[in-house]
Amino acid sequence: MRKSVTFKNGYLNMAGHLYLPEGFNENEKHSAIVTVHPGSSCKDQTSGLYAEKLAELGYVTLAFDASYQGESGGEPRYIEEPAARVEDVRCAIDYLTTLDYVDENRIGVLGVCAGGGYAVNAAMTERRIKAVGTVTAANIGRTNRLGDGSPGAAIKTLEAIGKQRTAEARGAEPMITNWIPKSHEEREQAGINDIDITGAVDYYTTPRAQHPNSPNKLKFTSLGSVLGFDAFHLAEELLTQPLQIIVGSVQGAFGAYQDGHELYNKAASEKKDLFVIEGASHYDLYDQPEPVSQAVKKLEAFYKENL
Repeated sequence: MRKSVTFKNGYLNMAGHLYLPEGFNENEKHSAIVTVHPGSSCKDQTSGLYAEKLAELGYVTLAFDASYQGESGGEPRYIEEPAARVEDVRCAIDYLTTLDYVDENRIGVLGVCAGGGYAVNAAMTERRIKAVGTVTAANIGRTNRLGDGSPGAAIKTLEAIGKQRTAEARGAEPMITNWIPKSHEEREQAGINDIDITGAVDYYTTPRAQHPNSPNKLKFTSLGSVLGFDAFHLAEELLTQPLQIIVGSVQGAFGAYQDGHELYNKAASEKKDLFVIEGASHYDLYDQPEPVSQAVKKLEAFYKENL
């Protein structure tokens, strides 16, 4: 069963979907898991898919739209603000602790792509999170600092952001760009053939998973905060909860395979595991039945042991 819910992040109203297990009994205490969506995504896509599958395993699960995005509140729209994204996770846990049928001592988190990085970052300072799962987690700061791979790409972007902020402070219209090419035709015209970018275009801009709450829009100046963010900073000191990392073996531009190994090596967690799904690419792990089934099976054992 899925129901629409709202909760607060400061003055913002956050929009979520709460998934309840079959045969749910509100008089019993249940383990709960917060799922965190990728950059540019929404609760109605892959984070909702994993939330639904975890609910089928008996967990109360919560998927939600990030601040300033989707059906959640916040102005200006379409910003990607790492500090807000991390606080979103904390506030989602706040909400779960108000539900009488949730056991506040058995709350976990699962993040996909950039949501994996945000979930990890939140867990470092949010001790109510008892178990951390990631699926094809990407350190969004590292990914964006790499840019097109040219020397000084990040600095050039920051210079452009500074100029755009000045223009907007003087009255110019906000600059809204796209996360990815708007179509396969646009991608091909740009000469982009990387498997992750191709997968992103297929996932977000075609009937495969296209959704109005995920409009492929990004306020350009918000990239300044993204470029200065390291999702795994201090993981070697503060990330001590049980950790399950899941990545696909097929590598692309987003670098989740690399980030998964880095996170595994850095994390202070005594209980940690890195599971590589052979033959799976980044976007295969978003919604393709076989890779997702393998991921969920691994997560089932992980959360059963640690929640």
